[in-house]
Amino acid sequence: MAKLRRVSSIKSELVKKSREAALSAVQIFNNPNITFKSEAYIVLMIIAWTYLMHAHYRGKNIEYRYFQQKGQRKKFDTTKNGAYKYWELERCLNEEASPIDKDTSNNLRFLIGLRHEIEHQMTTKIDDILSARFQACCLNYNTYIKQFFGDELGIENHLSFSLQFSTISTEQKELLEQHKELPANIQGYIQSFDEALSDAEFSNQKYAYRIFFVPKTANRKGQADRVVEFIKSDSPLAEAVNKEYAVFKETEKPKYLPKQVLELMAHEGFPQFNMHSHTQLWKKLEAKNPDKNYGALVAGKHWHWYESWVEKVREYCNDEFGL
Repeated sequence: MAKLRRVSSIKSELVKKSREAALSAVQIFNNPNITFKSEAYIVLMIIAWTYLMHAHYRGKNIEYRYFQQKGQRKKFDTTKNGAYKYWELERCLNEEASPIDKDTSNNLRFLIGLRHEIEHQMTTKIDDILSARFQACCLNYNTYIKQFFGDELGIENHLSFSLQFSTISTEQKELLEQHKELPANIQGYIQSFDEALSDAEFSNQKYAYRIFFVPKTANRKGQADRVVEFIKSDSPLAEAVNKEYAVFKETEKPKYLPKQVLELMAHEGFPQFNMHSHTQLWKKLEAKNPDKNYGALVAGKHWHWYESWVEKVREYCNDEFGL
């Protein structure tokens, strides 16, 4: 009986610490006086999710400490100071018994990878670029803590909508291109991670919570009005908004491998433009610099060129080989 009470006590403490970490993460992110908010949010939310998973596994009697099986006995891994080594969040997600759905896992794996990229290098102004994924992480956490341990532990009642001194920007069509100061490793990581997802996974609200905002006023004088109003995605109003603003939908940029760029030039009458010419040109123009937006590294393996680079190559061929 004493052991059961101890297990329950530890689980309760894990849930408490998890909840405090999540609340701290959101409060820091909403604090206008803090500029290191994204980095702090990522670290604290990963801690929150890790403790949440530990509490869940403890309640299910799933061992979440690292160990080696020595015959009939378990030899637990420890730090140099003798403390047990508990599973990190990624190991929790990889567990066969993990209850976390795939899209929520995608969101968390993205944040884990991003933390690896930023923990050794200072970053700047990634708040707006990644806010949709931060919002999804927060909503997912609230869903699972209530699912695991009861609705009374939800955090939605402790957080209000963050007031702002500026309007919500409508000019975020190409955020990665606008933020020239974004480190190349962060930009490359975001592009590579997203490219590895299917269209359905990338569009899922549990991966990135994206909202289309339309200015709205109250229908009647004296009627209370919310800054943001949520409507069901399958409602007539949502359908009308989607149709009216479908023209603003972002489309995937065409991408070309070097061989395809050469084939295009040969088709346009420049067969003398070969792979050596292409390599010399992109090196001379530093075309793989992410700031120039001529292309992207896909899935961390192969460089693909955008249409803007094809146009630059076309200009070069016309100047160099044209009549």
